[in-house]
Amino acid sequence: MDYSIIVYIIFGVLPSLIWLGYYLRKDAHPEPKKMIVRIFLWGALITLPVFLVQIGLKFLLDKISIDLFIYDLIYWFLIIAFSEEFFKYLVIKIKVVNSPHLDEPLDIMLYMVVAALGFAAVENILYLFSPSGQMSFNQLVNRALVIDIVRFIGATFLHTLCSAVIGYSLAISFCEVKTKYISAVFGIFVAVLLHGLYDFSIIKLSGYAKFAIPVIIILTLAFLVFSGFNKLKKMKSICKLNN
Repeated sequence: MDYSIIVYIIFGVLPSLIWLGYYLRKDAHPEPKKMIVRIFLWGALITLPVFLVQIGLKFLLDKISIDLFIYDLIYWFLIIAFSEEFFKYLVIKIKVVNSPHLDEPLDIMLYMVVAALGFAAVENILYLFSPSGQMSFNQLVNRALVIDIVRFIGATFLHTLCSAVIGYSLAISFCEVKTKYISAVFGIFVAVLLHGLYDFSIIKLSGYAKFAIPVIIILTLAFLVFSGFNKLKKMKSICKLNN
């Protein structure tokens, strides 16, 4: 058996499991373990349709003759960021919103994070793949560990933060009927905007901005998310959902 596959799976899932343990400890009323596992797996499974959608949309985008800067904006903000955030949102909309386990505002934010971690786990595994025949076991593990550390504080954390922003906006939208749709749409918009800007900065920019902008985005999202967690903890029960 090719040991590299085992290394990819272990190190790919590890960052998500560490973050999962951290976020679950923030919930004073733990969710059922089966539900957590189910949403984590659904988050992992949606990587396939997201991947197919991204390939299809990029194929269509390549057919259009537009300025390179506009092309990059459409690709990173709409094709990549929007597709990923929207599909993670769909998991919660379909699998959690009508669930009896959704009994307090913090739950929906937490489940959004769980779905994001499932998605990030598969993304990490795919990112780790390389020609294993060119590396020894120690080299493979060392490379995987370095990538894990980078993605733990970068891409994996970003996925949890963006999804948490959407989860917070959904929780608020359920309790504030007058601004229900505005709150939900605004949360998705902020998540997509910052997710897209993060990816765009890392891939397309150079020099100081290549690192400064992603760091500022992570810190900004972390502040918003942890403030949101504290606010939702003070709400005693989830408002009735109007579907």
